Amino acid sequence: MSLRLMRRTMPGEPGRLASVLAAVVLLLAALPIIAMIIMSFSASDTLQFPPPSYGLHWYHAAWRTFVVPDASDVLSMGQALSNSLIVAVATMLIAAAVSIPAAYALNRYDFPGKASIEQLIALPLVYPMVMLGISLLMVFSYLPVDLGLFRLVIAHVILSLPFVVKNCSASIAGIGIEFEEAALSMGAGPFRAMIDVVLPLMRPGILAGMLFAFIISFNEFTVTFFLYDINSMTLPIWLYSRTVSSLDPTVFSLAVFIVLIDFVLIWLLEKMVGDKGVSL
Repeated sequence: MSLRLMRRTMPGEPGRLASVLAAVVLLLAALPIIAMIIMSFSASDTLQFPPPSYGLHWYHAAWRTFVVPDASDVLSMGQALSNSLIVAVATMLIAAAVSIPAAYALNRYDFPGKASIEQLIALPLVYPMVMLGISLLMVFSYLPVDLGLFRLVIAHVILSLPFVVKNCSASIAGIGIEFEEAALSMGAGPFRAMIDVVLPLMRPGILAGMLFAFIISFNEFTVTFFLYDINSMTLPIWLYSRTVSSLDPTVFSLAVFIVLIDFVLIWLLEKMVGDKGVSL
């Protein structure tokens, strides 16, 4: 009996109550996705949950929507998906190009205003998304040129910058200055030491930050809603437009497609990076 009680109190082994609570939390977190997947396989023309019958009816309808765009849509699903991919890739690359030198400077140097800059970079994490969208809309409306998709890229870079900088910082924090000093002592210049020594060692954090930037941009809705126009509509906005007048059941099957992309990206992140440099 005493050995059984000791085993129950061993560190690292959750008790029965903790296991139940963890299962409940995980179930609540996954419940919306589970409901969405179930509804996507409904064979009914009405939004009844649980569905009275199951089939691939709405997946066929979603495929037809992708192949043969609906004439009533101001923008086809394929164009919206293309816009989302263009914006997400541009966001990923620009955010990485900005975050790598920023993370290096914040970790290697002390300069006036360093704490303020770190707080400004993290500001999008706590700034209300609606107000950020309105503020950016006012700024872009004041400009004499129409930036098109690039204004979405700017907004998404702002939103993803804290994640990319933090992941790059997590990687560079584990790289001792002695690596650069060794490269300099062997004749390499500061730039060459950065390219040949620091960047390869930062690879896990850079990859993690870039994938986070892509996922954030690809799924972003709130700020994008204030900045898009007919020609720069992204996939989340396009899905929302299908539910304004009536809830089109095809959005469930299309949403499953988006979730599948996100899961693949997270799986790639885990395979390529693991837990090295990943910081949320």
